[in-house]
Amino acid sequence: MFRRLSAQNPAPRTELESVNPYTLLIAVVLSAQATDVGVNKATPALFAYADTPEKMLRLGERRLRLYIKTIGLYNTKAKNIIQLSRILVAEHNGQVPSTREHLEALPGVGRKTANVVLNCAFGTPTIAVDTHIFRVSNRTGLAPGTTPLAVERGLETRVPRKWHQHTHHWLILHGRYVCKARKPNCPTCMIHDLCAFNEKTMFTSIPAR
Repeated sequence: MFRRLSAQNPAPRTELESVNPYTLLIAVVLSAQATDVGVNKATPALFAYADTPEKMLRLGERRLRLYIKTIGLYNTKAKNIIQLSRILVAEHNGQVPSTREHLEALPGVGRKTANVVLNCAFGTPTIAVDTHIFRVSNRTGLAPGTTPLAVERGLETRVPRKWHQHTHHWLILHGRYVCKARKPNCPTCMIHDLCAFNEKTMFTSIPAR
């Protein structure tokens, strides 16, 4: 499976736009229960003004809300962003920490967000399980589980270590564009013959391997 995915896209990356680890952290926090497309529409103007925690604090919560008001749960997210920025300045010299413990201690940052930041900003081979990865892992039979953590543990165990760095990017993109929730595009799927899904959509051609 991962040989094929890597051949198609050798170096996948997050679709969230950012300019440094701090803006990546903010983008991932904003993406909770929102789409990457929606976040990317709001953040260029925000990051042009506030691309460090110090600048974000000067911006303030009220003005921050104006930048992100098109994103779901923006009031709560604005509050969390200001609080986490304050912590970064006070406890981490304005830098994004590179440990899970410190990341998860920040407001609005859970395990998935921490995994994304660790992977994308620091090159740690973490696997962040979102709704796409949860679906693909269960649907294909790659790493079935009833919770995101169970799926994460399954992927860590079953996916060879050499693929871990890009595992969540490959699976996110596959779930977003091919193995979609309501209508999976099985006829174009390069791993359909490896997939355990019993309700595959009809094939009109055999995908290239």
